[in-house]
Amino acid sequence: MDADLNKNETLQSAPAAGGAANTRDGILLSVQDLRVWFELRRFGFGHAGYVKAVDGVNFDLHYGEAIAVVGESGCGKSSLMKTILGLHTPTKGRVIFEGQDLSAMHSRELRQYRSNVGYVQQDPYGALPPFMSVQRILEEPLVINGVKDKDERMRRVRKVMEEVKMFPVEDFLAKFPHMLSGGQQQRVVIARAMIMEPKLIVADEPVSMLDASVRVEILKLMRGLQETHHLAVIYITHDLSTVRYFSERIFVMYAAQAVEKAKVNQLLEDPRHPYTHALLAGTSEPDANNAKSFKEVPPGEPPNLISPPSGCRFHPRCSHVIQGLCETQEPPDFEVEPGHLVSCWLYK
Repeated sequence: MDADLNKNETLQSAPAAGGAANTRDGILLSVQDLRVWFELRRFGFGHAGYVKAVDGVNFDLHYGEAIAVVGESGCGKSSLMKTILGLHTPTKGRVIFEGQDLSAMHSRELRQYRSNVGYVQQDPYGALPPFMSVQRILEEPLVINGVKDKDERMRRVRKVMEEVKMFPVEDFLAKFPHMLSGGQQQRVVIARAMIMEPKLIVADEPVSMLDASVRVEILKLMRGLQETHHLAVIYITHDLSTVRYFSERIFVMYAAQAVEKAKVNQLLEDPRHPYTHALLAGTSEPDANNAKSFKEVPPGEPPNLISPPSGCRFHPRCSHVIQGLCETQEPPDFEVEPGHLVSCWLYK
């Protein structure tokens, strides 16, 4: 374990190989063997192990593409998101944005990177400062990033408010967050994420705190903004019922690892990993004929990320265990069909 940590400096100091090629090929963001481990200390001093929040995740995100990262609570979705936002430092591996390694960026480059990445929080009321008006909330990123012209700031504030459909603009500029509905608050959060005209939006369960009647409106709004501005979007969620309408590809995470990656229709219509089957079994259905039916879900609880199981991390809960293999060897990605990758020994 310590040997892996010692490799961190070498990995982070290495140049971003093929960075220029990535841009030409249309890759905006590349996550390469990403590991984010949080050290535990006993009484604040002695080393007591690591929480392996993200442990070997790989994927590429293209310009204008929307992907969904799904999984149950504690699987590592939020830690992955915060590392992409630059809030956590990788323990190992790299996050490369337009050919530049985040870990090698200086403060000025990191500020420029963050202006290119918008963040939509899960709880809109908690994400908005209660003592600031809507106008001040939306102007603040512009002020921080050096837009000194008040008229230019006001023009951009009005433009983004119109894009998130807060009409008439004058009725909302002077309001405070507590004076808005949940859907209106989330529109302000989306407007703030869009104000710097980013290339990437990271949305952390953006509709889970909203009423069911408002969720579709917000998802349609975000999809429209993505298509209009050719935005790349990383949509973090545990609700598979919404990803069909928002994403092109789905990455399923379990115990800090990505266990299945596929296009939306491929995964929803033909899931391969046993854990993906379990996730789909837990998705609610509006069909009244299924109201009294009970679907089989795997027994047990998600593993402790301080000492995860050896081999395949899902094997203690899996009904398809291959004895002597799943318990001892971690499965690689097997391509079961073009673009459909599964980390499961069933597809060796």
